[in-house]
Amino acid sequence: MSESLDAFARHKLAGLESAALRRRLVPTARGPAAAAERGGRTLVSFSCNDYLGLSHDPRVIAAAAEALARYGAGSGASRLVTGNGPPLVALEERLARHKGKEAALVFGSGYLANLGIAPALVGPGDLILIDELGHSCLFAGARMSGARVEVFSHNAVEPIRAGLRRHRGSVRRALILTERVFSMDGDRAPLPEILALAEAFDAWTLVDDAHGLGVVEPGARAPLEMGTLSKTLGSYGGYLCASRPVIDLLTSRARSLVYTTGLPPASAAAALAALDIVETEPERAARPLALARRFTARLGLPEAQSPVVPVLVGAAEAALALSEALEARGFLVVAIRPPTVAPGTARLRVAFSAAHSEAQVDALADALAELAPDKR
Repeated sequence: MSESLDAFARHKLAGLESAALRRRLVPTARGPAAAAERGGRTLVSFSCNDYLGLSHDPRVIAAAAEALARYGAGSGASRLVTGNGPPLVALEERLARHKGKEAALVFGSGYLANLGIAPALVGPGDLILIDELGHSCLFAGARMSGARVEVFSHNAVEPIRAGLRRHRGSVRRALILTERVFSMDGDRAPLPEILALAEAFDAWTLVDDAHGLGVVEPGARAPLEMGTLSKTLGSYGGYLCASRPVIDLLTSRARSLVYTTGLPPASAAAALAALDIVETEPERAARPLALARRFTARLGLPEAQSPVVPVLVGAAEAALALSEALEARGFLVVAIRPPTVAPGTARLRVAFSAAHSEAQVDALADALAELAPDKR
């Protein structure tokens, strides 16, 4: 009975293989100091979003272990069923304070957060304007809402203005979706201009801060600030920081919270300990961007705006080949291919961490200069 299903899968896989777009899970053990063990070799990883190296910080690990021993491995069910565990209560209070908001709500992941936020706030008869390079989960949440969705050119303010002028008078609510730091390009949204437009047209703005929290200056804050616990904070989960009424509404209406098992206590405790480090060790938080700028200066690339630096290659096959050549030299820098990025823009996404040394950054830059001199 499964022959047709297997045949369909094999056909699709063959197509992906021929276009150099098939993905495979590769056994890899992560370690401290940006180390990764793969195929019996120890590599220096520049592919991890652990921007401050906190997933291996002894203080973060100790906090997770203590919560694990005290509260158990899992949360048991939805938070609305089993109750609000103490680590989650403490984490939400601290996240809200860190973001300058009245309240926060923690989800099982950043993807789940964005699946739940937009549908809880807008629906049919409403408008969503979203940056064309927004994360997949921003698009998924927008489309699930049932609102009219219009995509605007990356970081372009005028299309937002035009969309609001065109539709604001005929829709009940308008929501703008963007990111503080874009995950595949490392650039930043023009938030002051976007927030000013939102104010002028009585629109709401949601900023995805997954790749900015703790490692770039936040600047202007949006009414809806979401992000993850899995990158700078070295743990797992997602969150939204907003006003108390908004958080109370999402507690009842965000389906990806109401119908999902709560975050494990150890993950919440780890994130809380990591947030302490972010706030008390500013020199550590500043290091990833400084290393990224060291890298771009050494290769003559545009100055990094965040710890993420794209090295554009073009064809998926060429990006894979360059990644393999770097791995042979001891560096893990994974190729990013369509549909994650647009066709013809396959790249190496280089992510810098406080765990990297200057010597490691320089060695990667020198290897790239030798292997791909045209990318300088």
